Amino acid sequence: MNGAPLTLFNSFSRSLEPFAPAQGDVARVYSCGPTVYNYAHLGNLRAYVFTDTLRRTLAFKGLGVRHVINITDVGHLTSDADAGEDKMELAAAGLGKDIWEVAAFYTAAFKRNLADLNVLDPTLWSVATDHIADMIAFAGKIAPDHCYEIDSGLYFDVTTVPDYGRLARAVSEEGESRIDPVTGKRNAADFAIWRRSPQGEQRQMEWDSPWGRGAPGWHLECSVMSLKYLGPEPFDIHTGGIDHREIHHPNEIAQNQAYCGCTDATPGFTGARFWMHNNFLVDRQGKMSKSAGGFTTLQSLIDAGVHPLAYRLLCLSAHYRSELEFSTEAVLAALTRLKRLVLTVERLPLASVDSGADAPAAIRLYLDRLDAGLSDDLNTPVALTALDDLLADKSLSPEDRRAGLERFDAALGLNLLRITRPELRLRPATASPTEAEIEASLDERQQARAARDFARSDAIRDSLFAQGVEVMDGDPLRWDWRIALD
Repeated sequence: MNGAPLTLFNSFSRSLEPFAPAQGDVARVYSCGPTVYNYAHLGNLRAYVFTDTLRRTLAFKGLGVRHVINITDVGHLTSDADAGEDKMELAAAGLGKDIWEVAAFYTAAFKRNLADLNVLDPTLWSVATDHIADMIAFAGKIAPDHCYEIDSGLYFDVTTVPDYGRLARAVSEEGESRIDPVTGKRNAADFAIWRRSPQGEQRQMEWDSPWGRGAPGWHLECSVMSLKYLGPEPFDIHTGGIDHREIHHPNEIAQNQAYCGCTDATPGFTGARFWMHNNFLVDRQGKMSKSAGGFTTLQSLIDAGVHPLAYRLLCLSAHYRSELEFSTEAVLAALTRLKRLVLTVERLPLASVDSGADAPAAIRLYLDRLDAGLSDDLNTPVALTALDDLLADKSLSPEDRRAGLERFDAALGLNLLRITRPELRLRPATASPTEAEIEASLDERQQARAARDFARSDAIRDSLFAQGVEVMDGDPLRWDWRIALD
């Protein structure tokens, strides 16, 4: 592995640990994907910026990556434990649509979000309903020693595996109080492996099984698909949001222990060697503005005129294990920072540098700083500071700065070599006038200034301002502009 030793925070041990792949030079990574009953929220999407940063860091360190993201299209109840209705069935009923159609629509929307954020596609998208037979076989293996049946289905007895809940540090009544009661369960923390369809009801998604016609529990799918595609177990890294650390991932671990036949003599097997979790996105303001509406989804951010990579930059500006506060001011500051980076990049030579060639000695200091930051548990704020310093270092030739930038951009995924400043203009989708009308007015203003008709020039500027368009005189991009948010 290249450069400094890579250390990652393992949620299971609650400590930083040196990382190297268990097998060869390919890291095997599984990321919990979305339940596709609705659009992903910005907080959900922070998890995939984090996972993409991990994947890019592993590649930067010279490792191959086999990365699996699952699509949950069945089994996830309105409670993350085992109560309520299936989110997919509930969404389909509410929309009056076929559940498969709902799943396909929101899966496509999620993938568009990742593309907008410049998140690399995984090696494999793994869809839950494509693996029902695998789940039934997995459940059949663990059922005799670890499960029991009640009226609502097959349940896992958490007392049958060692050290249950260690990941969450929730082996207590307080931890178990988060889990909704289900009639007939032996223990509060027991969870569904297979949920039997209620008598007289027919779900849109249900299958025959040894425990009756029904559907798998939510926790089962990730154990099945991660071990199927990333085995032999244990694989290297399992990622997810910090909310998964409390119930979903402890239940995965319990299933994995049962499946491998682990006993008290081998309590360390969890399915993955490292469990990594990003912290929450905290929205204290609620909405960006009354006119633009709430920034619930990435598309709402885009519709408000903010380039999606500004949100990626906002995520990278904080360590993934820290809470990140979302606000109008924070995302607009990230947009401004992104715009300044792109302006600097546009002044560099257009010719591409061979990213596979050895880095010029002049930029080695900056690449070492990038390596040190990423190797220290993906410390992206440190990496961004190194990027700022690289681009500002006038002692370097423009060619050397571009060579360094290409390596930084591959690791941070900001797409600085492709986006342009006009793309970063702040223009809400509902704003009037149109971009073409603004540009026409600026053409007219430029002609007026060339003719030294400053009264006409000022009148055009004032007219644009009255329509919400702020013209930024002196900007190197002719005259740049933005439409202010209410």
